[in-house]
Amino acid sequence: MIRIILLSLLLCAMLPMESAGRNCEKSRAEVLARGRGFYKDVFMDGGIALSSRTSLPATRYMGLSMDYFASAATEKLSQRDTVRQREIFCGSKDDTNGWLLYPDGAPRFRMIYVNGGKSRKHAVSLTEQGRDRLREYVAAGGSYVGTCAGAYLASLSNISPKGELRNKAYYLGLWPGITRYTRLQKAYTAMRIDRRSPLMRYFDFGGDGMVDSVRHNGGCIAYSTAQHPMPKGTELLSTYIYEDNNRVKINGRMSAWAYKANEKSGRVIMCGSHPEGVVQGERLEYMSAMMLYAMDGNPQPIIKGKLIPGAPREMNRKTEDAMPEYTRIGDRQYHHFEVDVPKHCRQMVIRLESYEGVPRFDLTLCAKRGEPAFHDNTMLKNVARGVKKRLVVDSPKAGKWFVSVFCETTVTSLIGKYGTYYRGRVAVLNGVPYKISVEYR
Repeated sequence: MIRIILLSLLLCAMLPMESAGRNCEKSRAEVLARGRGFYKDVFMDGGIALSSRTSLPATRYMGLSMDYFASAATEKLSQRDTVRQREIFCGSKDDTNGWLLYPDGAPRFRMIYVNGGKSRKHAVSLTEQGRDRLREYVAAGGSYVGTCAGAYLASLSNISPKGELRNKAYYLGLWPGITRYTRLQKAYTAMRIDRRSPLMRYFDFGGDGMVDSVRHNGGCIAYSTAQHPMPKGTELLSTYIYEDNNRVKINGRMSAWAYKANEKSGRVIMCGSHPEGVVQGERLEYMSAMMLYAMDGNPQPIIKGKLIPGAPREMNRKTEDAMPEYTRIGDRQYHHFEVDVPKHCRQMVIRLESYEGVPRFDLTLCAKRGEPAFHDNTMLKNVARGVKKRLVVDSPKAGKWFVSVFCETTVTSLIGKYGTYYRGRVAVLNGVPYKISVEYR
């Protein structure tokens, strides 16, 4: 009888843990499944004055796709490092607004990860144009994760070791708050993740919300006082566990935090330590959870406009025209449109047309009632090669429909001295023009 009671108690204790595990698995799957309409999931910045990391274990752990830039070490920097970095962040003739953005200014990657290193030197090396591109990327819905230098870079300013407020005109201000140097170098701390932390949606961290032995090397905390309050909307993700002394006082202070400016922007996550290089265990889960929460902050698909019968919509503008509602489509990108189908409609015909003299690219046409159309949520699609095609929907139910155009054509990504580089159909980086129209019969 005692054995039966003990077994029952054990099973009851296990049920909440099993349920939590299933919920975490479901939450991870939901975020990972929403990567539609981006060229790839992650871009990793290991540029000038940052750690030139060539792998990010969390991407492999979660099956995410990634491109990256890795500059030479500081003592080996050359003009080519500067040129390459500016091509990626600022743009070039083959890609006028850089890798992070589509021709219409939408984010091309779900998130950017910025390595540790020297935040000031990297910020300056990006130039004002490169920093503006990063701000545009987050404002348009791309998410950001930065550890150590990447956290400093995302802030508005910081507090010096002497307690002086330093306004950093070259910082990004993605989080409108202040960081403070911890004075802790070449050490390890533990992290406490409260049960209310958003990170607990994705992993339970052994059931105790503790992550041990996270490397720390000159990183930061989120700083606030009565004079400089914590920015509204800042979310606590984790706090440091560390024995304070006369020099270092960080125990219980914010070690990782999140911020999302509005519903259209991406989510910014900042961490003062270095979990990014770990290949197993709870520290890997900690890094993965921050990335998942960042990508969970990507906004809903943007609707370009409403298709009107008898009025073909010309999507032929270039980036420099600053007319995103009519700008060309980029590689692996979706453009979404609304259609109001009237009652008693026998047939809806959607057409795509190309422009004379434009090389052949492959676009797919999809339609769905009630929600934006993607490859995986509708069978109403035309996947023929090329641009010119039509999609016929017989007896469509009246109401709001969504039509999408997807660009199948993309570049070939290869790995070289500086990380990823592109070959093949690079013309797609400046966008594919097309005309789209709808008619009812």
